Amino acid sequence: MPSSKKPKKPSDATATDATPTGLPPAKTSPTWWAPVMVAFMVIGLLWIVVYYLTDYTFPVKAWGNWNLGAGFGLMMVGFLMTTNWR
Repeated sequence: MPSSKKPKKPSDATATDATPTGLPPAKTSPTWWAPVMVAFMVIGLLWIVVYYLTDYTFPVKAWGNWNLGAGFGLMMVGFLMTTNWR
């Protein structure tokens, strides 16, 4: 009985092309990202607390209730930074 043909072995060039190289390296945030993120949230919180404790006259008296918007805006920037933290 005749023997069947054996499949050809792939050459070294095609064998290395077919092997997966693995996952890409994980992206990481810069070292300054987390401290800045926390600083935005803390400064925003302190802005609002100071506004209430000083009977609505400080940090910026001319802004009136917009001081609340500034404080919440700073906290929101910090919160949005958490979505990009790796």
